[in-house]
Amino acid sequence: MNFKDLATVAGKPGLFKVLKPSRTGVILESMDAKKTKLVAGMSQRVSILSDISIYTLTEEGAEPLKSVMQKIEAEFQGDLGLDANPDDSELRAFMKHILPEVDEARVYTSDIKKLITWYNLLREQAPEVLEKPEEEKPEETKSEDKSDK
Repeated sequence: MNFKDLATVAGKPGLFKVLKPSRTGVILESMDAKKTKLVAGMSQRVSILSDISIYTLTEEGAEPLKSVMQKIEAEFQGDLGLDANPDDSELRAFMKHILPEVDEARVYTSDIKKLITWYNLLREQAPEVLEKPEEEKPEETKSEDKSDK
């Protein structure tokens, strides 16, 4: 599973696994314990996680969600060190620590809460998504070795 297989639906909490497209939209399965299925129609806003970015003050203007999640995983390994109900300043400090060039005017506290919720959900349900892509390199060398023979 990777970030292209995961989605969020506007107005619905949590994350969803993309099962397959249908004629009227896309079939999704919730990533919580219930595993409920949902057909998201054309009128619902479905966002694939690989298409989501966080605003920054850099030249590019945004940092992909995948790299932000991987930074969080690399640094914290699941223990974010936040209170059960962190206040706005604590959330902003956490975000500034992870992504120093974050655009604080365009990234709201609710976005940071959502990021943390999604991170915890991915850590529990799909931890392989949070791993760095360095593990893909051995597979590439194996395919190269086969082509040389």
